[in-house]
Amino acid sequence: MTESNGVLTVVGIGPGHDDHVTPAALRAIQTADVVVGYSTYIKLVEHLLDGKTVIRTGMTEEIARAKAAVEEARTQRVALISSGDAGVYGTASLVFQVLRDGGWKAGDLPSIEIVPGMTALNSTASLVGAPLGHDFAAISLSDLLTPWPVIARRIEAAAGADFVIGLYNPASGRRTRQIVEAQEIISRHRGADTPVALVKSAYRKRQQVVVSTLGELLNHEIGMLTTVLVGSSQTYLFEGYMVTPRGYDNKYTPQGVAKPGQTPGRSLVLKHEGSFGDKSHQKV
Repeated sequence: MTESNGVLTVVGIGPGHDDHVTPAALRAIQTADVVVGYSTYIKLVEHLLDGKTVIRTGMTEEIARAKAAVEEARTQRVALISSGDAGVYGTASLVFQVLRDGGWKAGDLPSIEIVPGMTALNSTASLVGAPLGHDFAAISLSDLLTPWPVIARRIEAAAGADFVIGLYNPASGRRTRQIVEAQEIISRHRGADTPVALVKSAYRKRQQVVVSTLGELLNHEIGMLTTVLVGSSQTYLFEGYMVTPRGYDNKYTPQGVAKPGQTPGRSLVLKHEGSFGDKSHQKV
């Protein structure tokens, strides 16, 4: 990471707790002259901000934040912070949009650096077991910037393809129907007993962790700070943990020996029970 001025570092701070902020993210904040961010996220790193200029704005002011960060970074070191990973439903793409609209070219100031962070999907998964052991899809239920029919089509496609589905922004005070419709769409493809995890404020003071089922999903508190994980047809519960198998049972015995017809290092031959794509858990 360069030590010169004229640098904008877009920083993912993960859940916000220091234990889950990467050394690179901490270094980017500590070496910045100016730190820009949403007020709630600024509070999470306030102990790192002594002596720095801080620009904090409220909800729905993302464009103003990005523009301020770009302008300040033309002559200073600036850290624009985002919770989770700044590139996953975060501010990184908006920064590039602001740069593009302003005629910025590679080599111009500010130079851009992106520091990754633990996104909500990872935080949620780590608290409930190993639900992301195989293919998954992340979908935001917020229709503030994306039309609901587009979101619904993506949910339908992910559910039909048997992905584990991570739902970001599932509900808010004014948005309550989206999670209901999402549950209805997914239920066309998965049984009511499909494991579901709901995690609110992962690794923060008000953390809440619930492991439930698709059929019971709507009976739990769900808000903007909740991330929902819906299992695939292969996901199961084990001693309170939610697990999606990688597929080793399809190819190997519990002793680690290849099953008849299977060859280590070669493509899976679907000739035995438990193969991926099994529809036994789906509704007819």
